[in-house]
Amino acid sequence: MIKRLCICMVGSILLLSTGGCLVSESAYLKKVEEVDLLTKDLAELQQVYRSLSQENSALKAKFRRLTEDSAGLAADKMQLEGLLKAKSDTLSKNISELRQKVAELRVENGTLSDEVAALQKVKEEKAAEVSRIYEKFIEALKDEIAQGQLTVSELKGKLTVNLEAALLFEGEKSTMKPEGVAILNKIIPTLKGIGTRWVKVEGHTDNVLVAGELARLYPSNWELSAMRAITVTRYFQDQGVDPKNLSATACAEHRPVAENSAKEGNSKNHRIEISLVAKE
Repeated sequence: MIKRLCICMVGSILLLSTGGCLVSESAYLKKVEEVDLLTKDLAELQQVYRSLSQENSALKAKFRRLTEDSAGLAADKMQLEGLLKAKSDTLSKNISELRQKVAELRVENGTLSDEVAALQKVKEEKAAEVSRIYEKFIEALKDEIAQGQLTVSELKGKLTVNLEAALLFEGEKSTMKPEGVAILNKIIPTLKGIGTRWVKVEGHTDNVLVAGELARLYPSNWELSAMRAITVTRYFQDQGVDPKNLSATACAEHRPVAENSAKEGNSKNHRIEISLVAKE
């Protein structure tokens, strides 16, 4: 259309020229060539315009997408910030609570440490007490220990004086001999000063039953072991040992420390055990 317009314009010019003077053919062709060049430039410009228009549309679409993405990212950012703030608040609260618990535990640990130290001190004092009593017994009974007539032992805080019955009693009787009384007198001063321990007296026998006239008094070894334990316990009381700390137990032949098949074993099983046990 533009080309036709240009040709018409050129034709008009030529017609006007013919009114005055004629235009040469070469001038006419030159004008036509110029119109062709302009037409070509116009087409190229139109092509460039179309390309730029398409590029512009693509850029606008990309801009819209980026704008939408940016809005989405902003929303995500706000959501993440909200989540992070909530998480931070929760962590801050947890940290505060943990600090409070740590402070409470430190106070509790301090109290427990004091209690442990106090218990340790009590334990050490009890151990020292056991050691003192043990040493006193060893010193008081050293002659009898040297002769093998009795033993003094300590196990887990329990002190035990083990005396063969023959040291204290005559035959199958429950009345003490003077020699037995003398042995007991050696430990009575120590027993009087012990208020933190039970003094337990146990009577033991071998597996042989009492025979003869004494069988009426002791129809079984229960009676014999009981009477011997009671005799020793009563003597301690008579000599000033607090009866609240005393007890007497009969064990008969049921807790032997040796075989009863031999005389030596019978002698070891026929015994009195005096134990000192800590009060709980």
